[in-house]
Amino acid sequence: MLECATPLEEPQSAAAVLMVRPARFGFNPETAPSNSFQTPPAEFDGTALAPSGLQSLALREFDALTESLLRLGVTVIVAEDTEAPVKPDALFPNNWVSFHRDGTVVLYPMLAPNRRSERREDVIRQVTALGKYRIIRTVDLSYREEFGKFLEGTGSLVLDRTARVAYVNLSPRTDLDVLGEFAQQLDYEPVTFEAFDGAGNAVYHTNVLMAIGAAFAVVCGAAIAEPRHREAVYSKLRASGHEIIEISPAQMASFAGNLLELAPAAGGKVIALSTTAWRSLDPKQRKTLEKHGSVLAADIPVIERYGGGGVRCMLTEIHLPTRL
Repeated sequence: MLECATPLEEPQSAAAVLMVRPARFGFNPETAPSNSFQTPPAEFDGTALAPSGLQSLALREFDALTESLLRLGVTVIVAEDTEAPVKPDALFPNNWVSFHRDGTVVLYPMLAPNRRSERREDVIRQVTALGKYRIIRTVDLSYREEFGKFLEGTGSLVLDRTARVAYVNLSPRTDLDVLGEFAQQLDYEPVTFEAFDGAGNAVYHTNVLMAIGAAFAVVCGAAIAEPRHREAVYSKLRASGHEIIEISPAQMASFAGNLLELAPAAGGKVIALSTTAWRSLDPKQRKTLEKHGSVLAADIPVIERYGGGGVRCMLTEIHLPTRL
């Protein structure tokens, strides 16, 4: 009897996700220098909200997204953040852990020191216990933090799990050496590039400029600096049978590239993104997305503006094999 599925058998879209319910959500000054999507508190709607107000609004958005996913048949494992140490970005667990069909768990090195305490073994134990999943090995890349080298999970990596290709925007949060170790350990082919927003700032994570479903890909090609790298991305996506949905830099700034396709156990596909992202798309883009699944547009303006991350950042796909 096979212990697990081979890597090539991994589906693109997961039926289950991990979410971490925040205890102390807020604007993180340690991540802001490399994340132009974050808005300082004094600039949010012209007023500054107290930390307790931010936390309350973020919880409301978080719980609504969770309930929407459950209604559409997605399995959601919710872990509770801890009060101490303060972890303002705890609701973005996809940056510190990923779960793979061959039973591998990967732990990632993160740039901001105050994010490193988000890596919690008890959360991984909760995932395996509640989901009855098996872990066969752990690849721990977090030691790279000692050398100032980072790779922030499926923020840095946009994975075509079926074709075994990792699309990667190199940035202060995404180091080529760590990428090489990930690719070797998990048998992925890296496709790398550098990307910038409309103001010339380096795009901090790959998953804000592109997303990959089973049969489609959303890409902000204009953000990719080198034309040859842009064409390499497009060529690889077309070769793997993906319909490309091109988005503009303005749409990228509205989190239109930050979406995730999920595959509920009952069948069909769910495409999760924010209402900010959905409203930024034109009718043709929306129609194309709707061909590929049921669209879930979640209202998360506080999380987006203060946290600088969208719906996809809140969801860590669980591809682990189940216990027999």
